[in-house]
Amino acid sequence: MNTEKYEQILKDRQREIFARLHKIDTDLGNPRDKDSEEQATEAENDEVLEEFGQVGEKELKAIDAALERISMGTFGICAKCGQPIAEARLDAVPSAALCQECAAGE
Repeated sequence: MNTEKYEQILKDRQREIFARLHKIDTDLGNPRDKDSEEQATEAENDEVLEEFGQVGEKELKAIDAALERISMGTFGICAKCGQPIAEARLDAVPSAALCQECAAGE
């Protein structure tokens, strides 16, 4: 298996997420409008941004774990059953730690 391909994909995605999280932090730090109606809208928007940030953090953890598996030589091996993870699954979800069968059982 060409782990270099997946390593590059994971690192590119990692950079994208870091940039997105930085933008979210910047947007959350901006002062709010004094209009109470605008403040309510901005508060809702902040909640959505915080959720996006949490999703991004979760994805970063999965990417970090996948990069660690690459360095340990265990990338592409299911963490649960020890069988190879199909390349089609890794192409779709490069950070996948589980094969399709084990992921479906979760």
